[in-house]
Amino acid sequence: MTLPAVPMSVTPESPPAEPPARPGPADAALRIGGGVVSVWAGLLAAVLNLLFATWAWEVVKGRPAGLSKTVVGTSLAVGGIAAVVVLTVLVAWFAHAAVGTRWAVALPAVPWFVVIAAGSFKTAEGDLVLTGDNLLGLGMILAGAITFAVLGFRQIVVPPTAS
Repeated sequence: MTLPAVPMSVTPESPPAEPPARPGPADAALRIGGGVVSVWAGLLAAVLNLLFATWAWEVVKGRPAGLSKTVVGTSLAVGGIAAVVVLTVLVAWFAHAAVGTRWAVALPAVPWFVVIAAGSFKTAEGDLVLTGDNLLGLGMILAGAITFAVLGFRQIVVPPTAS
């Protein structure tokens, strides 16, 4: 009894692919440098958020002549909160791209939270950046915190892509 032959490919087999090379010291240095830049970007983003929130709230309280408080407040709130979300996404994206790990979003997020929290405490001279009546500042804090949380959660939950 004869069994039918199994069809076989006549193309030669390709040699096995070489494993990817281990990252060298230059790659590690770039990743560390990207992490440092990410931390500084988080600090800068928080300072800019606090400065804008304080300035915008002063503009709303002492609105320019001829403009209603509602128009000025609404436009500054929408623009400020949108700017916080966009800036937060850009900083978190840069951290992930520069460091290349899932937890990289924490590099700009932690200093951002520290600076924002420090802005809510009085200094020895009695200065206070974020007051309790500054609704724009509170909205910007909420928007930034939610954006960092969503981006961090997304990095942790989404499986890594095969390269």
